[in-house]
Amino acid sequence: MRWIMLLIIVVPATEIAILLSIGNLIGVIPTFLLILATGVFGAYLAKSQGLQAIKNVQNQMGIQQPPSEIILDGVCILIGGVLLLTPGFLTDITGFLLLIPQTRNRFKPLIYNWFRKRMSKGNMIIYR
Repeated sequence: MRWIMLLIIVVPATEIAILLSIGNLIGVIPTFLLILATGVFGAYLAKSQGLQAIKNVQNQMGIQQPPSEIILDGVCILIGGVLLLTPGFLTDITGFLLLIPQTRNRFKPLIYNWFRKRMSKGNMIIYR
């Protein structure tokens, strides 16, 4: 819980500092347009990657295999999409890293271990 409170304070403050610096460097309107473009492109990328993940789940289910790896892809795509819709360059970079399949594979073990820890402590319950 302490980490979440720290993130709620540190991430927006960092984003504001970066936005002000880039705004001073390239101007207000280009900065605004850059934020808008990353949001639109991120939403498109999240939608296309999400639809691909759904197709992969359906294919795995069709051949009677559990879609465990694909579920982690879906979680990464969801988190990446939310981060890209959040204004700021730090969140945009993290969001793009979660949406690109090559870099997403670096995050999947971290997310898997986080889920596993939460489930072993009983902090997360999955209903079927």
